[in-house]
Amino acid sequence: MRVVIINTIKAITSGDWKILVIDSDSKKIIDNVVNEDDILNHNIANIERIEERRDMNPTMDAIYLLSPQPHIVDCLMADIERRRYQKSFLVWTTVLDPTLRRRIDSSPLAKQQIAGFETLSIDYYPRESHLVTFRDPWSFPILYHPACNGLIRKHMQDLAQKITGLCVTLGEYPKVRYYRPQNPIHEASVLSSHLARFISEELDEYAQWNPNFPPQSSRPQGVLIVTDRSMDLMAPLIHEFTYQAMAHDLLPIKDGDKTTFHMVVNEGSEDAEEKDMELTEKDKVWVENRHRHMKDTIDKLMSDFQKFLDENPHFTNSDSNTTSLNAIKDMMAGLPQFQEMKQAYSLHLTMAQECMNIFQHHKLSELSPTEQDMATGLDEDNRKPKNVLDTVVRLLDDDAVTQSDRLRLIMMYLLYRDGVIPEDVKRLLAHAALPPQDGEIISNMELLGGRMTHALKDVRKDLQPLFPINTKAPLPEDNYMSRFNPAVKTMLEYLCRGALDQTAFPYVKPPLDPNEDALIGQGSLRAAKPSWAGAGRRVVDNRQRIIVFMAGGATFSESRACYEVGAAMNRDVFMATSHMLTPQLFVRQVGDLSVDKRRLDIPMERPPRRAPEHLFERPAPPMGAPPGLAGGQRPPPPPGGAQRVPGRAPPGPGGLPGGPRLGGPPPPAPPTQAMGNMSLHTSKPSNASDASTGSKPHKLEKEKKKRNIFGMKKG
Repeated sequence: MRVVIINTIKAITSGDWKILVIDSDSKKIIDNVVNEDDILNHNIANIERIEERRDMNPTMDAIYLLSPQPHIVDCLMADIERRRYQKSFLVWTTVLDPTLRRRIDSSPLAKQQIAGFETLSIDYYPRESHLVTFRDPWSFPILYHPACNGLIRKHMQDLAQKITGLCVTLGEYPKVRYYRPQNPIHEASVLSSHLARFISEELDEYAQWNPNFPPQSSRPQGVLIVTDRSMDLMAPLIHEFTYQAMAHDLLPIKDGDKTTFHMVVNEGSEDAEEKDMELTEKDKVWVENRHRHMKDTIDKLMSDFQKFLDENPHFTNSDSNTTSLNAIKDMMAGLPQFQEMKQAYSLHLTMAQECMNIFQHHKLSELSPTEQDMATGLDEDNRKPKNVLDTVVRLLDDDAVTQSDRLRLIMMYLLYRDGVIPEDVKRLLAHAALPPQDGEIISNMELLGGRMTHALKDVRKDLQPLFPINTKAPLPEDNYMSRFNPAVKTMLEYLCRGALDQTAFPYVKPPLDPNEDALIGQGSLRAAKPSWAGAGRRVVDNRQRIIVFMAGGATFSESRACYEVGAAMNRDVFMATSHMLTPQLFVRQVGDLSVDKRRLDIPMERPPRRAPEHLFERPAPPMGAPPGLAGGQRPPPPPGGAQRVPGRAPPGPGGLPGGPRLGGPPPPAPPTQAMGNMSLHTSKPSNASDASTGSKPHKLEKEKKKRNIFGMKKG
């Protein structure tokens, strides 16, 4: 995505200085992948916000990189009517609604001033090399809250447009499959099938208007699997012990536009200060360790630091202790010469130590084996677990187990049992000393397909799990607290082997060859690099791409599974989702499914945003000028909808314009380019120009059991 943005700007400036005009939403997309200095280095004289007061600059051209929203079009038209800049090059983050497009095209002033018009398919946020989010936590209540049925169709269209944009940027026209639940009990069981069809239609329509899509490629055709949170309700509840998932579960990590951890830097020295430390792709220690088991992470941090000391012996002495995290942290404080290295290791040693403190104080070592038994349905010997209720009740009695962990434990027990009688739920809550209102959170799980209660005389069905576990496969001895795999991982493994059940995961358009899955699983000529392919070719260029869209939010264990399966099965696997879930956020959002919808403040239901009044102000007329001349009269307000409620935060991601529809003018083709340094390996020429504005296409460049799991003796 970084390459798409930079190359678009570079192609338009062509060595001439121009002004870049952005809005609050497009700014977030740009800031996520590009530094301001990188933009200014490509003949951009200044970066301005379209909603803010700006000076007139009629001698300079402007590049508008905007989100296609009605109030932003109002701002743009106000600029054009005032001739704020000389010429305007319009670049949209995603497809402009045909109604708004016609409004621009019908303006004589716009025809005079607009020198270029193109669309980039970048309405999403790459978070990691193979993880994309829409930063839209409101997607969860829209999809599952009973009172939000009226919003679902529009929201699905928005999701389909964003997912199509991701496919376009990757240069993929994938086969689309979706999750179809077995014996569903919830209304939202059709969610994945409807969304998959919306996406398939958007992709087909994009291909209809853009004959160069998809670009030629040596890769096998990609696969997009649409699933939703109901496929795996254990994954967001279980305690994970890989570094990234464990840290997000246990530590107060802030996850907004940036992911930060608040800590004291240079602790114990005169330079000590509190600071928000950012966790990014540029942090090599984070990227290298985030998917490791916490025990392995700690071992790696310690061994790396010991290696540093071996290479720099003047920083230590023979009495130094480098076998404990705290001792290493103390030594780090005395290394001012290696600030960047020191801060990275200080951050991760602190986070690892705090995770371990919580692990020990709240008895997660005792909690976890029971969670694993319930999530897998098997004990550590691959047999049906015994005395599960007795173990759960004993843990609920333990003061060291936190209230939130008790609630998670009860929810997992009810899912494991496929429901109990309502009176037993009340007894469990009372025994755990949890408030009765937590019963609402438990009952709301049924809105996601989790059976939590049943009547006393109900006939119980012996339901098979979606992916039965092979009980004959041996388990690693030190793996007894990490036996559970999220359903996404097993789904991907079956898919890569060509063995994914077409009843549970049907195609939107079934392939003509019924054996196609099996052939791909065995590996075709196109899926692997032959020995005669030439020394200059990279194997990665031929890897099939798989995109998983998880509606309702994904867990960090699921994103990790995409990396693991991709590496093991020689595929490029990407996770896309509305937002990332931690156990705390998941439980809170499930609880919100029974509150009054108006209290959720869903952006789609907020008053439409409106262009600022100052954009329509005119300078006062000269003294003595007759009334009603140019400057003195204020034009009527723009058609931007009702005024936003004062004091309310600006809306987050919500209702966005729908995709191109038949009958309107053909939309400009988005550049189909790699996500550059976000490691989305593809190359695709831009075809995004519009004949009506007389612009030329801007061609973009091609780039792009003796001991517990942490080694401690069991008490």
